[in-house]
Parts: sequence; C-alpha cells; structure tokens
Amino acid sequence: MPDAVERFLGTAGFERGPWLAVAFAAGIALWFLLANAWQWLALLATCGALTMASLAGFARDGRFPYLRLAMIALALLIAAGCAVVWSKSELVGARPIERPLVTELSALVLDREPRPAEDRVRLLLATREPETGRAIRVRVSLPLAEDRQDLSSGARIRLRARLMPPAPPMLPGAYDFARTAWFSGIAATGSVLGTVTVIERGSGGGWLERAQARLSAHVRSRLDGSAGAIATAFASGDRGAISKADDEAMRDAGLSHLLSISGLHVSAVVAAVYLIALRLFALWPWLALRVRLPLFAAGAGAGAGIFYTLLTGAEVPTVRSCIGAVLVLVALALGREPLSMRMVAVAAFFVLLFWPEAVVGPSFQMSFVAVIAIVALHGAAPVRAFLAPREEGWYTRLARNLAMLLVTGVVIELAIMPLGLFHFHRAGVYGALANVVAIPLTTVVTMPLIFLALVLDLAGLGAPAWWLTGQSIDVMLALAHWVAAQPGAVTTMPAMGRGAIALFVAGGLWLALWRGHLRLWGLAPVLVATVSLAFLRPPDILVSGDGRHVGITGVDGGGLLVLREQKSEFVRDNLTELSGMDGELRLLEQWPGARCNRDFCAVTLPRAGREWHLLIGRGRDRVAERQLVAACDRVDIVISDRWLPRSCRPAWLKADRRTLERTGGLAIDLAERRVTTVVETQGEHGWWRKPEDRPWVRPASGRGETQAAKALPAILVAPENVGTQPSSRPETEGASRRP
Repeated sequence: MPDAVERFLGTAGFERGPWLAVAFAAGIALWFLLANAWQWLALLATCGALTMASLAGFARDGRFPYLRLAMIALALLIAAGCAVVWSKSELVGARPIERPLVTELSALVLDREPRPAEDRVRLLLATREPETGRAIRVRVSLPLAEDRQDLSSGARIRLRARLMPPAPPMLPGAYDFARTAWFSGIAATGSVLGTVTVIERGSGGGWLERAQARLSAHVRSRLDGSAGAIATAFASGDRGAISKADDEAMRDAGLSHLLSISGLHVSAVVAAVYLIALRLFALWPWLALRVRLPLFAAGAGAGAGIFYTLLTGAEVPTVRSCIGAVLVLVALALGREPLSMRMVAVAAFFVLLFWPEAVVGPSFQMSFVAVIAIVALHGAAPVRAFLAPREEGWYTRLARNLAMLLVTGVVIELAIMPLGLFHFHRAGVYGALANVVAIPLTTVVTMPLIFLALVLDLAGLGAPAWWLTGQSIDVMLALAHWVAAQPGAVTTMPAMGRGAIALFVAGGLWLALWRGHLRLWGLAPVLVATVSLAFLRPPDILVSGDGRHVGITGVDGGGLLVLREQKSEFVRDNLTELSGMDGELRLLEQWPGARCNRDFCAVTLPRAGREWHLLIGRGRDRVAERQLVAACDRVDIVISDRWLPRSCRPAWLKADRRTLERTGGLAIDLAERRVTTVVETQGEHGWWRKPEDRPWVRPASGRGETQAAKALPAILVAPENVGTQPSSRPETEGASRRP
C-alpha cells in the first residue's frame, strides 16, 4: 500500500495548496467535535508523534518521500488548526453571566446597529457584571421609538436592563447562539427597560462607521420601502431594514446570497474600478508608454475592494471575496491564470487564521463551497473546451454564455444544498433558474445604477438614477416572491446528522480538488449521504431546553402539534425546521388524542406497534403530590417545565426542569427508543457549563410497559383536583424554584 500511495502522489499532478487548507480547517473542526482539553491534547500529541515518526523514517532510509511529506504537512496543519482555534477561544471567550437578572448598568456604547424592520436598535455595551465586578460586553435591544441620536458609539450611558446568558441551542441541531457569543466576547444579551440616560455624548465611532451610517441614511432617504432597504444593503452592507417577508422570499428563491456583501458585490466594485482606471490611465500617453497599465489599474481596483470591504463591515464572506479579488488582480497584473484553487486556499487560510470559528458557520461553508464549485467547474476540460474562443456570431456566443451561466447556477445549488439542509433544514429548489436572471440584473444593472446615483447626487442630479435603481430592485423582488410561491419551491427536511454532512463535504472536496477520472470517486460518499437522507425521519417529540415548548410530529391530520400557542417566531421556526415541516401549527389541547386541563395534558401516541402514554405539564399551580405520583406511575414519559418530585417515576423517561437543565433540549425517537440531547454536541467548551453527572433517564424498576396502559387518574381530567396556590412541599416546583 505505501508503494501504491507513493506512485499515486508522484504522478497525480494535483495542487497541494488546497489540501493543506483542508487539513487546517479539519484541525479546527476537530476541536469543535472533540469534547474536552484532554482530547484536544491527545489530538496535538498524535499529530506531533506522526510528524516525528515520519521525519525519523525519512532520515533513516529516504523511501516514500511524497507519502512522508504529505503525512508531515497534513499532521502539522491539523495540529495548527486545533491550536489556533483553542488559542482564540481562550483569548476572546467571554464566560456568560450565571443567571438571568434585572439590573442597573453604567456602560460605554461600543457599537450601534439599527434594525428598522424589527422595530428596534441593538446596542453593544462595555460594562461590569453587577455581582462580580468583572468587565463584560453585553448586547441589548432598545425599542426604535426610544432611539436617539446621542446613543452613538463612544457614549457613556446609564440604563436598566433585563439580562440573560447567551442562549444555547433550543433543540438538538438548532442554531447555537451561545457559541457565537463566546467568540464575539458577549457575556449576556437582553433588553432595555425604561429610558436610557446619556451621561456623556459619544463621538459616533470611527470615520468608517460614521461613513457607513451616513451612507445608509442617504440611500434610505432617496429610496423608500423594500427597494430602499435592499439598495442600502448593496451600498453599505446594512441589512437591518429588510423586511422578514422579503428576506424569506429571497432565501426560498435561492437569492439570499445577493443580500450579503460577498463575491458578487465585491467583484462588481473591483471590476468596475479596474476597467475605469485602465481607460483613464490610457488617456495619459506619457504614463501609457512607460508603465504597465494593468498594474496601476489592479492597484486602484484592490484599493476600491479593500475600502468597500471595510465600509460594509468586513464580514467573513466579504473578507474572503476581497482577498480573492486582490489575488485575481495580482494574477492579472503578472499575466498569470486568475482563477485557481490556490487562490481559494490562500483566502481560506487568511480567514481561518483570524476567524477560525467561522469553519462551523454556514456563511463560511456556503461561500467557500460556492467558489470552489465555480473554480472546479470552469477548470474542467469539457467546460474549458465549451468556452474556448471560436469564430461564431454574437447570438451564438450569447447563448453559449447563458447556457454556461445556467449550468454554473445548477452546480452551485447542488453544492450548497446539503449545507442549507444541515444548517437551516430547508433549501430552495429553483435557485439556479432564479439566479440566471438575478445575478446579471444585480451585477450589470443595479450595482452600477447605485454607483451612478451616488455620483450624480454630488450635483443633485441623482433622482432619475435612483428611480431606475428602484425599478431594477422591484423586478428582482418580484422574481423572488414569484419563485418562492411556486409549488415545491422549498425542500424541508429534519435535522441531518453530522455523519451525512461529513460525507457530503468529503465527497465534494474530492470531486473538486483532484483531477481526471480519479475525481469521480468522490461521487461514492455523496451518493451514500444522499441515500441516507431518504431514511431521515423527524423525531416523534421535540422538547425545548426550558420544557415550556413541546412539539409532536406524525399525528393524524398532519402538521405539528404544539403545547402552547406560539407568539415567538424564533420558537415557531425552531420547532418547524427541526421537525422538517413547513405547515401550520396545531394546539395539542385541540387534538382528539389529547386530554388537557389547566395543568397537564395526557397524550396517547401510537408508535412502532404500541401505544405510548405521555404526561405533559402546561401550568404552574400547586398539584397534590400523591395524585401526581399516581399519574407518573401510569405513563411512559413525563415532560414538564417545573421541578417534579423524585417520587414521580414514569416507565421510561422523566424530562422535568431538573433533567432539562443538565441535558438541554431533547429530540425523542419512540420507534428507536433513542433520545438526542443538546449536551451531546457541547462537550466542555467554554460556552456550555458542564452538567452534573447524574442519570436523567429513570426506568422504573419492577414495572413492565403494559402497566403504562392503565386508566389515567383523575388529575388528568378533573380541574377541581388542581390547587391554586404555590406548593411549599420540598419536592414540588414551588419550593424548588430558584431565584
């Protein structure tokens, strides 16, 4: 086998740089996957031992140089990735506050983010934790009606706020805000109560922040409504005014990438400046005869790209796009091939060196996968032959380019669809067709019109250009809403396992980074992962980490049964996405299979050839312990947001508040008798406090499952048996309630 691998590495003729970037990213991903410091140290030690063994073997006999070099490079880069993300976690990670609290704060405003579509303003504050005095950063929401001009960056303020620790995932597979907050240095989030008092006015931030705010305000003053919100996003990166309906339509139509400043926008700015500078420099004969004009034009384009990146907030996709654009300009100035996997690898190294946590985020993954798909497609021999220059009419050349644009769109959609399903549990189906119209419209029409309008505004003549800009954006929005409304436009799916997404990524990278027929082996893991999706089933029961929200799937009549009416869009979206459903929610108390009173619902679910009996808490009044224990004794599963007495022992699972504090949210599969918890994915990383080491599934000894089918006691059907005062018993929720 070593001989075969050595021959392969010596004759394959592949680019090594991209695989080194993959190894660096793999080291970062392994740090997130492994649970604690001992496992991270074991990974570093393994990589070190492999490196030393390879060096010793090479020095001894000199055999297998390519294989040994590959092992040394990959081991070192995996270790480097793990060390980089571990170091950043220790340096910038902010320990969250211990518990929710309402407090008075004296704070310094670090950042201000208006979000008109949500009727609020987000403030990032530097303050001190009231109980310990440690310096922390908190993010609070202020109603838009309470916003004032003097609440700018640098202002010193006093306010009363309700603060919460950053929220962990609500359910297994859901978005992990606690992890994002940890790497952002945010120890608490919350909302402002009452009026904010300004002690000292701020400077309004740096000149770039002030320029972005002025640019956003100017664009919104020239264009109102949805067109103005999207034009503001294109010009300054401020997406706060985009309505939820437009945002969802763009997402379902596969056009949401147009709203995030990334490769399309940066490329448009850089290309426009490059071409304009090249034409202007050519008008100066003295300069044109003495220097290489592409070199000067590339400098102008690079400067414009860097300024635009900084102006729009320097988000990860924008930084990646800026680095790629600068590398393309350098290649053009030197007469080299501008688009290559080496360019993508350099951009990935740069981003991951400063933002290693981005490797587990959808933005980094989807943007880099899209670029890799584009470069791999256009580097393939059949595509190069199809696009090669030839003698033909303009209409034939136009048709050829449009066909290639459609094929590129389809390839990008296929490449990013698994990631969309993994992170968001939904993906647009018609995105490739919509992008055929939307991408040229945005690049060739909308972006140049915004630039022209801003230039003409210097002389007060920009109104016609702004009108045309609004019309072009309205066309794009109409397309997005129309595509999103088509039958089957959106594919929804339950939470995908890590194994399936790992197969998709590994197969996709193999397809993209190898050459020749060898790359086709990458189809094998992709096909295995695709087949595995056909066997995905939504969990039977979803339980949020606080126990207040329960979802039940697979009931008669379809839809998702929920315990409480959902006023929160966040809760509703989590329940529907994790269950793989996109329909209306139905209240559990209105389902014929449930019997509810003010404190409990008794539910019977037929699953896997038997009936499962559930007792789900919905109230917080006092309940007689004897009746509660009798009810627990006759059901399989008890779910409650209160602390239940230890004498409550269902046949299979008790998920009360004490349990859920240790496990986080639950996804319960009754057919497989499997319970997936949030804590399984957290390990001992700083953003998750280690749960107590106590059993949480308590099978009742000496009882068989048949006893769960006994008649349910009166507590489940007789409201008169429910008290109205908080309990003072030591094992009931009232006495156990923590401050």
